[in-house]
Amino acid sequence: MPTADLYIRVSTDEQSLRGYSQRSQEDRLTSYCHSLGIEIWQTIFEDYTAKSFNRPAWSALVEHWKKSTRFRPDFLLFTRWDRFSRNVTDAYIMINRLRA
Repeated sequence: MPTADLYIRVSTDEQSLRGYSQRSQEDRLTSYCHSLGIEIWQTIFEDYTAKSFNRPAWSALVEHWKKSTRFRPDFLLFTRWDRFSRNVTDAYIMINRLRA
């Protein structure tokens, strides 16, 4: 069975009111995983801006993946690209770093 970590990020209260609440994101991602038979290993909640990857929960997740070669998910899922990053260059650098 494929596995996934869910990354849920909201940086402002206004975003929560626009339908990007952490609960809403978690519900959508959980439904998606259940419909495709993807096992959810962990759900990471973040409340920092996505202008850079200098975020506490993100940093902890990456460190966890570095230390645990046995428990790396097949997928990292998020609801929208801007939940992952607001900087395209940094996002591609991070994707390449994660692939390595």
